[in-house]
Amino acid sequence: MTEAASNSGHSRNRPYGRDDRYHLQHVHLFASNIDETIGFYKKWFDARVTWDGDYGGARNVFMKIGIGAMHLYEQSPRDLGRNAVHHLGMQVVGLHEVYERMKAAGLHLPNPVREHSGGGYFMVKAPDDVLLEVFEPGQSRDPRVRAYYGLGSGE
Repeated sequence: MTEAASNSGHSRNRPYGRDDRYHLQHVHLFASNIDETIGFYKKWFDARVTWDGDYGGARNVFMKIGIGAMHLYEQSPRDLGRNAVHHLGMQVVGLHEVYERMKAAGLHLPNPVREHSGGGYFMVKAPDDVLLEVFEPGQSRDPRVRAYYGLGSGE
């Protein structure tokens, strides 16, 4: 543990079993129809609601999607523009199967899967026009990139 960490007054218990002091833990989205938004992420990405309650005077829902976290705030987006956010990346196993299920369900998929290094991606809009990149890293990607995606040691 670094000197700064040991002098910070924080407990030695670190999140995720790591010594890192900082983690990007979640993205928090406005939801004009929170139940529709929950249903979308449950159906397509196996999201699990871990908490649903009042926080800051409004309904908030905390969800886990794999190792990532998403919070929803029951309030219409103040601006349907993306502000500084371009998209959310949803890493999947079985990219083509997810694409075909979404296509069969009638979701608007403006482009086919774009292949890259043995993997690929496609873009789809979630509720409230949140742009998603649905991707699967390829086997022929640089080992450091595969490690970044949790698929190896990076050697």
